[in-house]
Amino acid sequence: MTARHTEKIGESIVEQKELVQLARLAITGKRHDLVLYIRRLAKHYRLSFPQLAEELNSVLRQIPDSSSVLRGTFVDAIPVDQDSRLQLARPEYPVELDVEPIWDDRVRTDLEQIAIEREMEMKLADADLHPTKSALFVGPPGVGKTLAARWIAKKLNRPLIILDLSAVMSSFLGRTGNNIRNVLDYAKGLNCVLLLDEFDAIAKRRDDAVEIGELKRLVTVLLQEIDEWPSSGLLLAATNHPDLLDPAVWRRFELIVEFPMPSEAEIRKAIEVFLDGETEKSWSAILARTFQTASFADIRRDLLRAKRNAIVHGQSSLVPLQRIVKERVRNLDRDARAEIAVDLLDRGLSQREAHEWTGVSRDTIRKAVQH
Repeated sequence: MTARHTEKIGESIVEQKELVQLARLAITGKRHDLVLYIRRLAKHYRLSFPQLAEELNSVLRQIPDSSSVLRGTFVDAIPVDQDSRLQLARPEYPVELDVEPIWDDRVRTDLEQIAIEREMEMKLADADLHPTKSALFVGPPGVGKTLAARWIAKKLNRPLIILDLSAVMSSFLGRTGNNIRNVLDYAKGLNCVLLLDEFDAIAKRRDDAVEIGELKRLVTVLLQEIDEWPSSGLLLAATNHPDLLDPAVWRRFELIVEFPMPSEAEIRKAIEVFLDGETEKSWSAILARTFQTASFADIRRDLLRAKRNAIVHGQSSLVPLQRIVKERVRNLDRDARAEIAVDLLDRGLSQREAHEWTGVSRDTIRKAVQH
């Protein structure tokens, strides 16, 4: 057998594998992966078979804009519960954010990396890599996990589908399993961001003695779905209780993003954003100390309530903000309350008033001032 003949056989085998891969992607309905694969073939053949490459590129140019199709059809196709006929997930498209999210640098870097990888899919595909397709968001309530999913979906101009796992739990676990599978199967065929909220409601430790066999089997199925998730979609999960998750869950996700409680600097920034910079800096500093154990959601709720109260009652915006300080300061430890008492003295309050606001004795306030 000549070298030339061997080379032709090798080329034929490669072409057969390419044809099989194209057929597999087409039959399984993985439209996005199919487009990426055709782009790779066009690039691969642009020198050796330029006419073929141009024909492939011509086919790609005929692809309709997916966003226009999604606007009219994807919401109607959301799976529904068999009995209630209610949708099993909450769709959002287009995704809108009313404020710019505030995260620490590490969280922001991870989220931006997810978005950048999606924008550079072709470059990654050329290196036989895919963008991050699954990520687990971990952190206490109100620190921006759901907001992060919205931010990514908006950045990528993709629909966001939120599946609240605690909401689809049924007394008939077999039906719960079908509900979850229906949503996952639907999301697989859509170029979207899927968020599994309250992830710990399902993905509990399988060694939990109180859980029955059907739920344990459901966890196993869920883990398999994460493993097999197509690179065309982005699967996100969020939990407030990482200690409840099955140990096998952690290694299934390609990225773990831990959302901490906000730092004092981030709290100050949040106050500035939510109050539109309308508060005196000295009172912003006192508010920041008062909110030191609060989440972003807590800060937003209280500050917007204060703005509404000021408008409804025709008050200075400072009046309801001072009320917030009085309400929240009593939940802080003694040292934090003493620091706020000193701040209140700097704002012109008397020692008696600072004591009434914070519950800190006048002797303690005097000692704090001296230090």
